[in-house]
Amino acid sequence: ASHARTPRRIALRLIRELYTFDLTQFSLMPAVPADLKRTADELLVARLASVSLGERIALARRCSALVAAALLLDKESRVWQTALQNARVTEAAVVKALQRPDASPAFVETICHHTKWSLRPEVRMALLRNAHTPLARALEFARRIPPPMLRDILHASRLPEKTKMYLRKDLESRGRWKASR
Repeated sequence: ASHARTPRRIALRLIRELYTFDLTQFSLMPAVPADLKRTADELLVARLASVSLGERIALARRCSALVAAALLLDKESRVWQTALQNARVTEAAVVKALQRPDASPAFVETICHHTKWSLRPEVRMALLRNAHTPLARALEFARRIPPPMLRDILHASRLPEKTKMYLRKDLESRGRWKASR
């Protein structure tokens, strides 16, 4: 299936027959055309429901970005914790996982304290929009965002009203502090 002279229709038939880890290896080969890689990744994502926990953890370590993004949404914490360590996971995938309404509180808490992902501005903005973000971390993230942008974020945020109110008060006090300087 990965040979350069294999006709596309035959390669497509062949990759549908590959085992899970063979499909993973196929999708990571540099010589494979992009459309076949994408098809292999989509097949892997479709198979995730029937893959055992151990296999999902092993996949999370070495899979492509598309499959790792799907594994971030896994209900088992060991799977998404391993996927977060995958070098192919992108900031966009983490943000997308945080924006989902079914993102678990444990996942959000882990991202809030993660040494790599909690430092990224886009991830921080996504955390400020998530209902499961702890108040202390929300306050910390909000203080590093410009006030006009923070107002827009809070307007569309799913944070609890009590947390939003606290962040707005903090924003007002920052505005008064800057005006008095």
